[in-house]
Amino acid sequence: MIFHKGEVLFRQGESGPLFKILSGLFKVVRIQPDGNQFVFNLLVPGEIIPHHSLITPMEYHGTAIALIDSEVEVLPSADWYRGLQEHPERYREISVLLQEKLRMMQKRIDQLTAVSPADKFSLFQDWLQTFIPGIQIAEILTQEEIGQFVGLRRETINRLLRGKM
Repeated sequence: MIFHKGEVLFRQGESGPLFKILSGLFKVVRIQPDGNQFVFNLLVPGEIIPHHSLITPMEYHGTAIALIDSEVEVLPSADWYRGLQEHPERYREISVLLQEKLRMMQKRIDQLTAVSPADKFSLFQDWLQTFIPGIQIAEILTQEEIGQFVGLRRETINRLLRGKM
């Protein structure tokens, strides 16, 4: 399946299949009770998602929205879970996938614990370039979304983007 910028892969609270991201990039937002959105994850090529449903099914924790043109393989839930029962050695594959995600999250923690706002922003940009080289962060995320993702105020992101910090 091909998704274009702004198209929704899945919605918070719904249930459905798993997906493998073949190319592109998705943001995952959590819709707050007041209707505001908060970006809490980015999905990159190679990931099988949702991570919390790799072993047992659970509703989608957020809404995934394409940031750029992206290609996704649909993995029907019934086939996925039946495959696990029939081939228990696949649990090792899942362990490796989850380990890779943990390591990615460790890098995110490094970004968030950097002392200066400029360092946080720079580490995030460098990390993002490993998945989408040549695309500038401000082309795909708003200043507010960048701030949410790295733990900075929108005004600080604005100054960093203008080179004023």
